[in-house]
Amino acid sequence: MASQNPNQFLLSLPKWILICALVGIFSGSASAFFLVALEWVTQFRIQHKWIIWLLPFGGFLVGLSYYYWGESVAKGNNLLLEEYEEPKKVIPFKMAPLVLLGTLLTHLFGGSAGREGTAVQMGGAIADQFTKFFNLDHSERRILIILGISAGFASVFGTPLAGAIFALEVLYFSKINFKSILLSFLVAYAAYFTVEFWQIKHTHYSIPIIPELSLNNIIFTLIIGVLSGFAALLFSRSTHFWGYIFSKNIKYPPLRPVIGGVILAIAIAGLGFTKFSGLGIPVIVDSFSNPSQWYDFLLKILFTGFTLGAGFKGGEVTPLFFVGATLGSALSTVIPMPIALLAGIGFVAVFSGATHTPIACTVMGMELFGIAPGIFIAIACTIAYFSSGSIGIYKSQIVKGAKYKLYQKFL
Repeated sequence: MASQNPNQFLLSLPKWILICALVGIFSGSASAFFLVALEWVTQFRIQHKWIIWLLPFGGFLVGLSYYYWGESVAKGNNLLLEEYEEPKKVIPFKMAPLVLLGTLLTHLFGGSAGREGTAVQMGGAIADQFTKFFNLDHSERRILIILGISAGFASVFGTPLAGAIFALEVLYFSKINFKSILLSFLVAYAAYFTVEFWQIKHTHYSIPIIPELSLNNIIFTLIIGVLSGFAALLFSRSTHFWGYIFSKNIKYPPLRPVIGGVILAIAIAGLGFTKFSGLGIPVIVDSFSNPSQWYDFLLKILFTGFTLGAGFKGGEVTPLFFVGATLGSALSTVIPMPIALLAGIGFVAVFSGATHTPIACTVMGMELFGIAPGIFIAIACTIAYFSSGSIGIYKSQIVKGAKYKLYQKFL
């Protein structure tokens, strides 16, 4: 962890408070617009189910836009991670409108994707523009990227504590100083309150019954953690696999989402798998009160991996929530614990395994579901983190620490 002279820190603090305010307001406003637009296209798709048949056309628009204008930002979240580790040049602002448009098109026509990637990329692109405005050096640019990730995540999910920690943990606290930590929390709350100012509502979940912390319940939680880790591993490998298949066999990039869109349209509209299109929020909410089918989480992994691998845009985190919640919900038929608790544990544990961020996911669980189930969530997130393999959803993420040592030693 990098260090900084206390006097330098105090002298630069007013400048960074201003930057946090600007990044928080702009990123939060971008997320607010995105959430409103996303809700609109989602409702339009639900009311006009025939539009899913136009998914190949939507894919062609996404593919063309990135092929002709977005080659430099096509790596998405991985570009943010790479620029953090080895700062080279300012992330082009066009990343923000391109990923916004690409994600809205993906959801409008029924692709299976999330929203976190979009918000994080918009936040990162917006934040990095202040590099030139404030004449920042490479080490200060790293702070900007942290601020962008933190603001994007906190604003899109309404979880400022988790957003701030996620921005730090996804980078494994590399080259991070005390100022970075303080500012990450500051910008997360600035972005969060900006979304609140725009009166955007986030989805609320509830775990009404919390059982006692008995040995049996701890064992059951450990089992859920392991299964969540395996689900995270399958999700990550699926996304990478389909990306490899499409890039290897279809050399012209704009055609990848077209062909992928044809297959997805047939599967989703033709075969009746519409509940796996888009974010899947209604399915997630339902999983907290009604047992999901045992195969729901597997199909969401398949549809999301295929959608993103084909070149459509969007995030992975909400689909990970879907996977985890439906997995936990399905397990309620064999594990004698409250269904809402199982769904909530899976909700964040699969996310933990896929992003290597158990601390952020534990905090997120408590922000979303309350402090009461915190010990169960912490156990499951930690176990999922260790059991999900060494490769997560972000190829450029550097995995270090206890998990890295474990896999280096035994695998």
